[in-house]
Amino acid sequence: MSRTAEAVLVLAAAALAAFGVLLVNFARGVNLNADTPVTLLVFITVFGGLLAAVRSWAPRSVPFLIPLAATLTAVGFVILYRLDHHLAGVQRWWLLSNAGLAALWLFSVRTRGIRSLARHRYVLLAVAAVLASLPLIPAVEGLPVQGLPINGSRLWVEWYWGVRIRFQSGEVARLLLVVFLASFLSEHQTALSAAGRTAGRFRLPQPRGLLPAGVAWIASLGILLYLRDLGASLLLAGVVLTMLYIATNRPSYLATGAGLVVTGVLVAYFVVGHVGDRIDAWFDPWANLDGAGLQTVQGLFALAAGSLSGTGLGLGEPDLIPAATTGFVFAAAGEELGLAGSVVVLAAYALLVATGFGIALRARDLFRKLLAAGLSLTLGLQTLLVVAGVLRILPVTGMTAPFMSAGGSSTVAGFLLLALLARTSHEERT
Repeated sequence: MSRTAEAVLVLAAAALAAFGVLLVNFARGVNLNADTPVTLLVFITVFGGLLAAVRSWAPRSVPFLIPLAATLTAVGFVILYRLDHHLAGVQRWWLLSNAGLAALWLFSVRTRGIRSLARHRYVLLAVAAVLASLPLIPAVEGLPVQGLPINGSRLWVEWYWGVRIRFQSGEVARLLLVVFLASFLSEHQTALSAAGRTAGRFRLPQPRGLLPAGVAWIASLGILLYLRDLGASLLLAGVVLTMLYIATNRPSYLATGAGLVVTGVLVAYFVVGHVGDRIDAWFDPWANLDGAGLQTVQGLFALAAGSLSGTGLGLGEPDLIPAATTGFVFAAAGEELGLAGSVVVLAAYALLVATGFGIALRARDLFRKLLAAGLSLTLGLQTLLVVAGVLRILPVTGMTAPFMSAGGSSTVAGFLLLALLARTSHEERT
């Protein structure tokens, strides 16, 4: 795809967002107002500016990343505007500020390259650990930063400095962890791949090779027990184990890790009431309509009401779905856009993940290969957990849909992921 086509697709995504806002207003009986041109201007500024930054400081990157992300963001913003007009206004500011942050990061590594991150992997790991632990800060009067339990999970951090800002620090922590893993595994690949003991035709890794998997299991179990976050725990374990397999080509890591994950989930089911409630609601949501099952049932009703072509923007009732602006935004989109719109959204996610894995396959340097694969895995697994929870294939995890959900933490993580992939792709083509 040419650079001209890339720019045209970004403009088309901006027009899609503006046109969606216009349709929602018409459905409400509101004539043309300032929201339509403002939305068009914001999307052109956000993704046009991000595209300009990529062309300036990662000019040889693949041209598919920004248009696909812009399309997903446009669909998510229209659904958000339809659900909460005020929250959509806040989301515009998040898009502007976080796109600027991603452009600033690209500028900062324009000369040193992405390899500079590998040299500071333990610093990044420490920062990731601090960010992941912030929700555990008690809510004490006078503290500017406090953990905020919402819906049974400790995912949110509230920062008060004149104004109150809520964010999920774990979103950025996951990206830092992927950078650390890519650096660590690329340096210790030989030791981790060394043959260990054999059990029949099954080769067991050496005990020191199990250290990363063991640490990941302890960390994911700690997230389950203390943060009560099933989604983050599954995502962490899945990314670590799959990156181990990619680095070593040892299926034993996957088998051992899968056993540890199942054990951890079983422990959490009996020990952590919030996790147990979500799993019970997955088995039988109709028996839990006064609790965790309501979200699943309303999401299924919304998808059924959407049928093939949807109810139309502004004509459905997605506001009946709990957390429709975050974890269940896919269900809200499915109601008003129907199966056709849902397939388009899933195709955009699939193409974005495939683009990331394409960058990993073309990479000749092991660090960049693992980094691109880990980032793509993070995006793909997070999307899978969200969509599978909506469709009742897996328990509801409470995770946000990348690029589509409301919130600054989800937006900044998505834009930084794009910047990392773009820079990785550029350096492999240079």
